[in-house]
Amino acid sequence: MTGKGRELADMMERRKADILCVQETKWKGSEARWIRGGFKLFYHGVDGRRNVVGVILKEHYDKSVLEVKRVSGRVMIMKLEIGGVMMNVKDFWSELDEVMNSVPKGQKVVIGADFNGHVGEGNSGDEEVMGRYGVKERNEEGQRMVDFAKRMDMAVVNTYFKKREEHRVTYKSGGRSA
Repeated sequence: MTGKGRELADMMERRKADILCVQETKWKGSEARWIRGGFKLFYHGVDGRRNVVGVILKEHYDKSVLEVKRVSGRVMIMKLEIGGVMMNVKDFWSELDEVMNSVPKGQKVVIGADFNGHVGEGNSGDEEVMGRYGVKERNEEGQRMVDFAKRMDMAVVNTYFKKREEHRVTYKSGGRSA
């Protein structure tokens, strides 16, 4: 994250993103700080090396933050009230079932993470939790994501929208993409 605040704020502006979950920020501590362009970063990291999670919010959501619970270097929960709707923004996986079960029924949940998974194109047999616009063939991480969505009565939302190829992947290098 060091030196990347401006780059992330610019990207959020270009893509009109108000909330962004980040990981591996490599900052030690549990703080909130303003980064460029009217965005605020909330983060939690134990050793400053890896597994540091964060949530970046556009300035007008700052007053909507009701609670920030830093569970571990991999999981952080942020509770916001936006337009009378309670939202819970969470980062990552192994402790996710436990954290999900702590959210009161009737409250909305948004999970932001890089699951390193491909849920695959098409949705045959999984229509209740995903759309047709996944990427590539389903891999093990993608299957875990679909299973989790079914178990928690959630959806893999980004699969419901047709996107250009460059917006469907998070990593490209040497002809490979993920």
